[in-house]
Amino acid sequence: MNRHPELLIPASSLEVLKTAVIFGADAVYIGGEAFGLRAKAKNFSREDMAEGIRFAHEHGVRVHVTANILAHNDDLLGVRAYFEELREMKPDALIIADPAVFEIAKEVCPEIERHISTQANNTNYGTYNFWWKQGAKRVVSARELSLKEIKEIRQNIPEDMEIESFIHGAMCISYSGRCLLSNYFTGRDANQGACTHPCRWKYSIVEETRPGEYMPVYENERGTFIFNSKDLCMIQHIPELIDAGIDSFKIEGRMKTALYVATVARTYRKAIDDYLEDPALYEKNMPWYLDQISNCTYRQFTTGFYFGKPDESAQIYDNNTYAKDYTYLGIIGSEKDGLYQIEQRNKFSVGEQIEIMKPDGRNVEVTVRRIVNEDGQEQESAPHAKQTIYVDLGAEADLYDILRRKEEA
Repeated sequence: MNRHPELLIPASSLEVLKTAVIFGADAVYIGGEAFGLRAKAKNFSREDMAEGIRFAHEHGVRVHVTANILAHNDDLLGVRAYFEELREMKPDALIIADPAVFEIAKEVCPEIERHISTQANNTNYGTYNFWWKQGAKRVVSARELSLKEIKEIRQNIPEDMEIESFIHGAMCISYSGRCLLSNYFTGRDANQGACTHPCRWKYSIVEETRPGEYMPVYENERGTFIFNSKDLCMIQHIPELIDAGIDSFKIEGRMKTALYVATVARTYRKAIDDYLEDPALYEKNMPWYLDQISNCTYRQFTTGFYFGKPDESAQIYDNNTYAKDYTYLGIIGSEKDGLYQIEQRNKFSVGEQIEIMKPDGRNVEVTVRRIVNEDGQEQESAPHAKQTIYVDLGAEADLYDILRRKEEA
């Protein structure tokens, strides 16, 4: 079976969903205000979700809704009511980890596809076949599988069953929901029943020039960064991903900006299309893909577990610093008399050189000629976040084009 992989893009808001659709997604995945695993993401109100599904479907793009919590008793009635609402909005799929949630979805909205979340720890073809028999259309592979293992799964599941795999974005240090600390510290595998419970150990930090001085480890709302992985990037390995039989190429990032989503979607869209058109074209354009994918915020890159278990240098990242080459300024809205409406996201000024980022791969350099506020008053700069302004760019722009500014190295 010749598989044409789906490009599945995350969206944190209605604005980002529309960006993902315009910049090349075949499908988007979003979360509602409950029952997903990204509580800190903006997520979608009922109204925005309905509008997002409508917009995506008008452009031939599918929408998958996450409902991948591991539910407790008190969640079940709410899950049922939530799925009754979703049934009316008609998303294309639900992403589920919990068997009870799965059963409720099958009962309440059987016409909506059910996909099994990576949180269900899907590491073998027996698990895939189990979920297929329960009525799942697709299973999201554990991040720790190699391409060799995924290919073996493909060979041992029904041809119509779909495999979805993460190909870009942040990596957990855990086993797609299961802890690896025991294996890392002691070589004893918690996932094989030999856990030494290092999560219960008391940790301190020692500064190398002050041995014997033990400083306690504290955690704030951003975490401790001790077990911090590099970001996954498979832009150089599209052929291997297709050969493994993966149906959906999933991008991580349901808390990312529209600029990030546009950059990643556009780059992978072109890489996939180029390879399917002509593998030689894909190889020829590789420098462009690598340049573009580095234009959004990211940590250092890794290929994760796809080519076998990574060594420490390939996976462990020793700080929480993101590279940031471009700043997100806004999205092009309506146009009147040569002025484009945008909702400003970061400060920029008249006379600055910025870029119009287009879905077709072009980046058009322009100089900001004028900035006008909603009262028609001229401004020298746009310093207020989310202020609606009108800008003269001295060039034509299209609805949903992204404005960005390259930062000095």
